[in-house]
Order: sequence, then C-alpha cells, then structure tokens
Amino acid sequence: MKYFIGCVLFCSLFGFSFKAIYSETGRASFYANKFNGRRTSSGEIFNQEYLTAAHKKIKLGTFVKVTNLENDSTIVLKVNDRLGKSSGHTIDVTKKAAEHLNFVQNGSAKVLIEILE
Repeated sequence: MKYFIGCVLFCSLFGFSFKAIYSETGRASFYANKFNGRRTSSGEIFNQEYLTAAHKKIKLGTFVKVTNLENDSTIVLKVNDRLGKSSGHTIDVTKKAAEHLNFVQNGSAKVLIEILE
C-alpha cells in the first residue's frame, strides 16, 4: 500500500493524472478507538495509523481518492471494511486519514470519493 500511495504522490507531483471511474459526495467520519485491533470485513486487523476506510458498497481492496470539500485536503485510502447500512455517513476513515484530511476536530466533513482507474 505504501508503494501505491508513493506512486500516486509522485505522479501527482509530476503532472500525471488518474481518471476517476466512479465518484460520489457525502459525509466522512472516523473510527472510534475501540475498533483498534479488531478484524475488518476484509479480514485485516484494523489500525488507526493505517490509511484505510470503510464504505457501504465499494469493493474491498479498492483504492479511493478522498477529498475534503471544505478545505481541499486529499488522500488515497484502501477500502478494507464495510460501513453499516444504517450509517448516516458515506465513508469512515482511520484517525490518521482524518488528520490528513484535517477534520479530526470537527468529527466529520463533506467529501468527494473517487475510485481511481
């Protein structure tokens, strides 16, 4: 995953672009600490320090670009968990990802989610 994120950052810095094959807007929140160490839907162990996310329907293992529409912060995350169908949020991210997206203090943010081709 670090290699993929490094490639995305390198390509972004040097003018390469990625085509989004799916996008949606919605609210993002971040996982509570009580989930640290538990298994995700993909079988991976959840860690607040990883750059991962939960989504209701995006295929597990997919990398998504998440942009905070309130401050233009962007990050690429791996979807490795399922968000509950009754959740009012579109995506849940790790606390580390929320820090990169600059919404830890607010608790949630309006975001654009894009699947990269």
